[in-house]
Amino acid sequence: MQANVTTIENGSAGTVELSDAIYGLEPRQDLIQRMVRWQLLKRMAGTHHTQDRSEVNVTGKKMYKQKGTGSARHGDKSVPQWRGGGKAFGPKPRSHAIGLTKKVRALALRHALSAKAKAGEIVVLDAAKSVTGKTSDLRQHFSKLHFDNALIIDGAELDVPFARAARNLPNIDVLPVQGINVYDILRRKKLVLTKAAVQALEARFK
Repeated sequence: MQANVTTIENGSAGTVELSDAIYGLEPRQDLIQRMVRWQLLKRMAGTHHTQDRSEVNVTGKKMYKQKGTGSARHGDKSVPQWRGGGKAFGPKPRSHAIGLTKKVRALALRHALSAKAKAGEIVVLDAAKSVTGKTSDLRQHFSKLHFDNALIIDGAELDVPFARAARNLPNIDVLPVQGINVYDILRRKKLVLTKAAVQALEARFK
């Protein structure tokens, strides 16, 4: 499929051919959902921890005598039914990550790109560069291009002034092509690919 290429000043820079094998698939929501779930679970810290009855700092003395009180026969104050006692079956540090094969992850990324292309939310940029490196100048350019909520994917190396100026803008993310992922694609309205990113993605999925 053909896509128009625009410049940062909102000018025309010709067209580029987008591969149907990457951008022309019929999006499968199940694959995309599995990939997003894999990403979100993988990034969870898993450091949650509660103290069980062996870890709480309470006395080990028997609460009261075994017989003659008319009450239940309690022994240790660290048991879960008492205030200040340990937590029964509480969370412990663990990994939340689930398994997902590399082929499925690659396919999910192609389906996410195809979903954006089908919705008409892919913009191809000639180059993501900033001459001044000022956020105010970049904000004016993005206003003309209607980049109010966008993920910008550049080549293997980011233009440092552009990335520094863009990080001060809300709802704008800038990533190198090796950092492209399904979750970030879906959480932003527009996907902006530079020509270098398009070439790198085609080489990656060859």
